[in-house]
Amino acid sequence: MFNFIIFGPPGSGKGTQSAKIAKKYNFAHISTGDIFRKNIKEKTELGLKVKSIIDSGELVPDELLIDILDNAINSFSNVNGYIFDGFPRTIRQADEFEELLAGKDQEVSLVLALKVEDEEIIGRLLKRAKEQGRVDDTREVIENRLKVYRKQTEPLIEYYKNKGKFESVHGIGSVDEIFESICKVIDSYL
Repeated sequence: MFNFIIFGPPGSGKGTQSAKIAKKYNFAHISTGDIFRKNIKEKTELGLKVKSIIDSGELVPDELLIDILDNAINSFSNVNGYIFDGFPRTIRQADEFEELLAGKDQEVSLVLALKVEDEEIIGRLLKRAKEQGRVDDTREVIENRLKVYRKQTEPLIEYYKNKGKFESVHGIGSVDEIFESICKVIDSYL
């Protein structure tokens, strides 16, 4: 099973690229953000629990995320692997994720980061907020999410570099150009 993690700052294009990658390689696309938005929209217990956390730009507790991921992994069959979009976001989550996968006799195969500058991110997210009516994407919340990302998620670069599983690509250009760059990296690991 190929376990692929894609990460980058909010608005870097992870979701767009993940959908294309999942289709091309027959990977299950597991997005914590999509799971949360669906539950918030449906006003489920999970949705109500995480709405206030997400609205403030903070991260959802690790234990809750691990349970959600375990359920998501178990809900798919007949796939060649998984693409994890938006998880892990901290070293602790990465450690717990490694344990979860080890319990399934699996491991992380590749971690790929999309590199995009902050001003580009802010512009993308403000545009997306207008187009999709996403109230969680105000300038203040975006800037806070970028700070949280830099502080808590960027340390994962060294974590996965030390395991020999980290690559990055420039996340600016056309969707297809970025996708082609990502596919070259994935193909070199398959």
